[in-house]
Amino acid sequence: MGVLGFTRKRYISNKITHIRNGIHRNYRYSDYYIQNKYRYISSSNCTKYDSILPVLIVGAGPVGLVLSLLLTKLGVKCAVLERSTTFSKHPQAHFINNRSMEVFCKLDGLAEEIQQFQPPVELWRKFIYCTSLSGSIIGSVDHMQTQDFDQIVSPVSVAHFSQYKLNALLLKQLETIGFTVHSHEGLDHRPLGEKEILMGHNCISVEQNDNFINVTTSFVKEGKHIKKQIPCSFLIGADGAGSTVRNLVGIELRGEKDIQKLVSVHFLSQELGQYLMHEKPGMLFFIFNPGAIGVLVAHDLNQGEFVLQMPFYPPQHKFEDFTSETCKRLIFKLVGRELADINVLDVKPWVMHAEVAEKFLACDNRVILAGDAAHRFPPAGGFGMNTGIQDAHNLAWKLATVVKGIASVSFLSTYEMERRPIALFNTDLSIQNFQAAMAVPAALGLDPTIANSVHQAINNTVGTFLPSTLQKGLLDGIFSLGRVQLSDFVLNENNPLGSSRLAKVRRIFEEGKSLQLQFPAEDLGFRYREGALIPETDSEGEPIKPEPPTGRRREYIPSADPGSRLPHMNIRVLSELTKEVTISTLDLISEDKLEFLLIIAPIDSSYRLAHAALTVADEYNILVKVCVMWPNGLVNGDARTKTSLVPWENYVDVVEVRQPSNSSSWWDLCKMTYRGAILVRPDDHIAWRVKSTVVGDSRVEMKRVFSAILGS
Repeated sequence: MGVLGFTRKRYISNKITHIRNGIHRNYRYSDYYIQNKYRYISSSNCTKYDSILPVLIVGAGPVGLVLSLLLTKLGVKCAVLERSTTFSKHPQAHFINNRSMEVFCKLDGLAEEIQQFQPPVELWRKFIYCTSLSGSIIGSVDHMQTQDFDQIVSPVSVAHFSQYKLNALLLKQLETIGFTVHSHEGLDHRPLGEKEILMGHNCISVEQNDNFINVTTSFVKEGKHIKKQIPCSFLIGADGAGSTVRNLVGIELRGEKDIQKLVSVHFLSQELGQYLMHEKPGMLFFIFNPGAIGVLVAHDLNQGEFVLQMPFYPPQHKFEDFTSETCKRLIFKLVGRELADINVLDVKPWVMHAEVAEKFLACDNRVILAGDAAHRFPPAGGFGMNTGIQDAHNLAWKLATVVKGIASVSFLSTYEMERRPIALFNTDLSIQNFQAAMAVPAALGLDPTIANSVHQAINNTVGTFLPSTLQKGLLDGIFSLGRVQLSDFVLNENNPLGSSRLAKVRRIFEEGKSLQLQFPAEDLGFRYREGALIPETDSEGEPIKPEPPTGRRREYIPSADPGSRLPHMNIRVLSELTKEVTISTLDLISEDKLEFLLIIAPIDSSYRLAHAALTVADEYNILVKVCVMWPNGLVNGDARTKTSLVPWENYVDVVEVRQPSNSSSWWDLCKMTYRGAILVRPDDHIAWRVKSTVVGDSRVEMKRVFSAILGS
């Protein structure tokens, strides 16, 4: 039985078809040729001979590293450039949503490692609002619900894991498959090879040629700046919010700039970690008192690792004024007492934006943006890193499809068609969530919009003639007067004003109108409306529009609509029933092959459709695996499948495992009849489905489907 393999018979069949069709499809094989051969260029300033690399990724953050892993698994040669000389230890992003964890399930146990090394969920499931870390609690919100752990809608739960730790696990996986990190080495005398990560290399120019991109980099060797040209078939800008690649190709960002300026203080304190772990464990602490205001991110209470975020207002406030000693004093005010073991590791300024690139592709689809280079959101809801990881997941199989000659370069336009609307949607959602975060201080009498207005008024009036020191004193004085409202005298139940404000805050929490951590409907239920799929329309033939974001938690409802992520259901492979091995429907999609998955029921019409799909896929030089979904308790063996699909052997028989036993069947879950069929792409998203039997010639229909998906 051909369960997960690509049999020798099928391989020979594909080779024959490849030769038969090659004369008509030579335009598709230029990138495949580049992957396996060498081309040479010359330059008066740079090394003379270089090989053309299929994919060059700029940026060694989570997005760039995940993309390099996914591409390598699919057999695409790639390398990574990183402008920093070392990997940052600043924790940065830390929340990994359901969909990203599902992607990590495909990466050789990465999801399991994250779950093993992350803090226990009881230590981070809450957001806590307080007057100081050692003082009274204004309120708390538990963001984890029973359904977040029951694995009904997803085979894996969300995680709390600092970005630099995630990077370390990704690097370990890359090194396991042959990648080498070069920390202090330039490429002045040799071409860039695959599976290399070059640190300290700045991308300084991008030049488009006929069928490749010339990237000029600069690195320092023995105190000298040395330039190097690296030709590549595709250049990926995964180099963060200030993307050099984006700027070099002239792509603009659109949206709201400079929402808020903040200082991020990374520090360690075992004393504080142990105190919070036992007294008031949480992930985020929103602290409001007359001395200071800030948000503390508890990256790991057991290790005592924290990041404090504080707003600041230039030019009256200067970043250089935030010395380690100044930061310590502010931390002590927020904690409510001094800490004996505090160690400030790093202080960074950053600016909050809500912007999306006007386009994700340039230079005839050969320069592509991903992650923060393509979009930057407020850090409310953890959309930044998660959206970027899902960009990489969408892009990897499409790049592989083009590099392997299955589709033309124009196919990559579907990446922008699919991912840019998701970025715009997540921008709106993160803005709404950020506004929800501002609701609590506003209810306490500290409306952040008023603070911004006061700051702007000072800049536009006295800021034009008063010395900076007096401006700072005036601004700090006004802010201090405002923070008096947070004193114990005002903010208590015996004070009518304080009691009213505390009651308003409680209503915000009870109604779910405060800052939210999870958005299951959006994290798992995002849907591509057009792209590498066959879209569905409403009764009037119009494309179905997504519901606008609400800024509140909404539960995920499984869907088999085209563009949606394949619903999760526990199943067992028929040949392994005796082993009692349960897997997810998502596990049926291969992570190391460009393979579509066709899910059918064991009925004659669906077997005929599967036979047609396998035949047509062979003509298109793509792989299709057929999954025959047997109902719970009605398994009739796999002999029927083998007979029905002969001579094809790339199939798998599975049986539903319902939890609980009286839950919906697979086809009910998908809101379809058992006479339907679902075609799933290599990135787990549904490319096409038919709710009932295909009307007409199945082979003609499958030709239409694959032609539309691949743009051929």
